[in-house]
Amino acid sequence: MPIEYSLAERGNPSKPTEPKKFYAAARSQGDTTVRGIAERINQMSTVSTIDVMAVLEAFFQTVPQELADGRIVRFGDFGSFFVTLQSEGAATEKEFNAALISNVKVQFRPGKLFDQAMQGAALKKVSPSAESVARAARRKTK
Repeated sequence: MPIEYSLAERGNPSKPTEPKKFYAAARSQGDTTVRGIAERINQMSTVSTIDVMAVLEAFFQTVPQELADGRIVRFGDFGSFFVTLQSEGAATEKEFNAALISNVKVQFRPGKLFDQAMQGAALKKVSPSAESVARAARRKTK
């Protein structure tokens, strides 16, 4: 199944006088649950859905703890999860303290396997949704 996309006209916020351009925006085809993933793994292996669910649940508990312990979690060619921080700046190193850190985010860096799957994905242009058309019209009236 191809990745569907529509086009959205956007301006460059840092250069508001430049003409707007059209950019691709991926359209979701719904979502997949953990159980759905477990059932797909069950269909392609000899592992039961219940066993896959148990492993995935352990994964969901272990990975965040490893990240909270300051580790990068590497899954070989699949990719890596790591932590980034957002903070306010301080004039000097001595003035900086942890209270200036406003957000902790988890990032994913795809590996070769993941990257190859995305680069080889089929793409299909679709019409924009009614919601995105209405949103664009509201922006033009502002």
